[in-house]
Amino acid sequence: MRILTYTVTREDDGRAVRSVVPRRFHLGEHAFRRLKVQEGIRIGDRPVRADYRLREGEIITILLPDDGADAASITPAQDGCLPHLPPSQIRYIDEDLIIAAKGAPLATLPCTHIKTGTLREQLCAMLGADESSFVYHPVNRLDKGTSGLLCVARHAHAQRLLTAQLHTGGFIREYLAVTEGVPKASSGLIDAPIARLGAGAKRAVREDGQRAVTHFRIEAVCGRRALLRLRLETGRTHQIRVHLSSIGCPIAGDYLYGSELPALGGRFALHSASLSLAHPITGARIDLAQPLPPELSALLRP
Repeated sequence: MRILTYTVTREDDGRAVRSVVPRRFHLGEHAFRRLKVQEGIRIGDRPVRADYRLREGEIITILLPDDGADAASITPAQDGCLPHLPPSQIRYIDEDLIIAAKGAPLATLPCTHIKTGTLREQLCAMLGADESSFVYHPVNRLDKGTSGLLCVARHAHAQRLLTAQLHTGGFIREYLAVTEGVPKASSGLIDAPIARLGAGAKRAVREDGQRAVTHFRIEAVCGRRALLRLRLETGRTHQIRVHLSSIGCPIAGDYLYGSELPALGGRFALHSASLSLAHPITGARIDLAQPLPPELSALLRP
């Protein structure tokens, strides 16, 4: 259970709990109602009603419930041991979030065709957590074939606050991609709507799609390949992959939008290189960078 506190200021003296707690703790209506029902709003060790009038100097405590039951389930390996997984690192961790450097190919979450061998399972094992209640809410999800920095909320309140940041200037994501082909301009903006093609996973640039915006800049060129730095303004499924393919520069090894490279072992040359975000509880900035993996750097050698 995550416990947060706030000392009532002169500004909030005399105000009702219902007008102070949602604002000071950045709670949504549903989360506030849930805390009321579960007696999770307290002054000292005493639950208080929503109409309770606060006094300067009182300490409000809110008890955020564990929400492991809402998390995706894990199917452990048959022999009770973890399968061999690409290495990942925990770059930042506290009670509210984890930022991991995900390997590739490595699924972020279990799904219909991937039951075990995921980043969720790996982090659960690394932290020695109970797999049935491990709370894991990916914020910036990465495809199985994409490596790099991924933010995970450790409770629903942090997830809501981080998700609200995701497509704003407060949550900045930059990627590196090695492309087959070199863009005509050294930098630019791809503003092209993306739509799903049929019932499968594939997407395409189409007029009836959702608006999608990707900024790019060429970092290096080696023959017919380029290293691009990309920043997302929106977050459509497969956005970078679709946009780069649409301008004739598919990501190297992208088996869905370009051509597979067996040497990459099931991944493609897209890497989440940096994350900058505001901590959901403290507001402190977190800025992290993750270098391009060696197998992708090798694609740029003459």
